[in-house]
Amino acid sequence: MYKKVVAKEYTNNKKIKNVSHTWSEIKKNKSVYLYISPFYVLFLVFGLFPILYSIVLSFQKWDGISKPEFVGFSQFQMLLKDGDFWKSIVNTFIIWFESTVPMLIFALIIAFLINSKFIKGREVYRVLYFLPNVTSVVAVAIVFATLFGNKYGLLNYFLTKLGLSPIEWLKVPKWLQVAISSMVVWRWTGYNAIIYLAGLQKIPTSLYEAAKIDGATGVQAFFKITIPLLNPVIIFTVITSTIGGLQLFTEPQVLIGDGGGPGGGGMTIVLYLYRQAFVKHSFGYVATISWGLFFIIAIFSIINWLVVRRQVD
Repeated sequence: MYKKVVAKEYTNNKKIKNVSHTWSEIKKNKSVYLYISPFYVLFLVFGLFPILYSIVLSFQKWDGISKPEFVGFSQFQMLLKDGDFWKSIVNTFIIWFESTVPMLIFALIIAFLINSKFIKGREVYRVLYFLPNVTSVVAVAIVFATLFGNKYGLLNYFLTKLGLSPIEWLKVPKWLQVAISSMVVWRWTGYNAIIYLAGLQKIPTSLYEAAKIDGATGVQAFFKITIPLLNPVIIFTVITSTIGGLQLFTEPQVLIGDGGGPGGGGMTIVLYLYRQAFVKHSFGYVATISWGLFFIIAIFSIINWLVVRRQVD
């Protein structure tokens, strides 16, 4: 009994000493904590609080003006039965697939070419390929609207010159999705190419020299050396592209407006969320949609990570 009391007192004294030591360290470095405190204050106010409040709001019906009404899980049930929501999910996944797959393939090819010994002026190419990412989205939308115009678009002009029928790019849902995907590919291929290039430059050239001595071809070296060593970078770009693709909003919004275009082919999940918030003012339902989107992104990102890691390994 005596030993237990002594052990308990020793543990309590140790905790008190640890707390006092931590507090003294905070006092000693208070200027440092003062400098970083604005970030945490802003994060609590504009980051953590909205996230936590959205959980509460997802169980309430609120139009932004009247008093919130608690409705329990009814909005989650409504979400599961909402045909427009599921249609927006299908649209989002189609656009994501049509944009992400070619985007990452082109990015890897571009990075590999820039990293080769035959290319001079790498810095210039880095800037050129990164420019689309920093170009105004509105300007990009104007260019692509002109490019994919139904009557006077540049693509239809070339199609008619070749004797083919023009395509109503911005009226037919499947072609509208192709137009949006092309815009995403153009904006983000260079960004991913720069990331791949950074990964390629970390691979020791001695490995390629040894492979060449052993008689390996360039293709064999690419698949046996480059891809395996670039595995972490590939996984990173796939996950970030997945998250960004499932949150797609800017491209369809500036290209066709918030209506999703004819047939709703461009209505993505986030664009649907935007309409529910600022057109229908169903802020409680918007919170429910946002949490549904969160779980979809989390599950799909994990699956994507597992598949990509297994295939690359």
